[in-house]
Amino acid sequence: MENIKLKRNDYISWDEYFMGVAYLASFRSKDPNSQVGACIVSQDNKILSMGYNGFPRGCSDDDFPWAREGDALETKYAYVTHSELNAILNYRGGSLEGCKIFVTLFPCNECAKAIIQSGIKTVVYASNKYDGTPSVEASKRLMNAAGVRYYQYQTTGRKIEIYV
Repeated sequence: MENIKLKRNDYISWDEYFMGVAYLASFRSKDPNSQVGACIVSQDNKILSMGYNGFPRGCSDDDFPWAREGDALETKYAYVTHSELNAILNYRGGSLEGCKIFVTLFPCNECAKAIIQSGIKTVVYASNKYDGTPSVEASKRLMNAAGVRYYQYQTTGRKIEIYV
């Protein structure tokens, strides 16, 4: 009888893989407080786009503020593009209808609007540290009304290391 090899059983799931990509994207963020990443995936598990929170193209990370408090124009909030919107805008392939987005932080209401308008139908998020805030509550209301499914990523506790 021929020696038959069986496939290994400790490979990562699709959710682990795509959330890992979202976390990897978050490492590109220069934000000293919040690094958020997103990964958009087709219905057949192909990565279509990625994004992270940062300033728009052409706007220097050194010329705009990273502060969280103070005068509105002296904080990051008027200038930063969130990871979800960056991933949506970075996609150059046409429609995102029916896709899934993996994001390391639950989307704010502005990103929820972009997710809905782009046709994305599922949001998988890692953290919801702002749960209960008006922005997150508005996001949930919008996504529920639009039929966008969302669920929290369930970590396996597996440690995945990348050496470069």
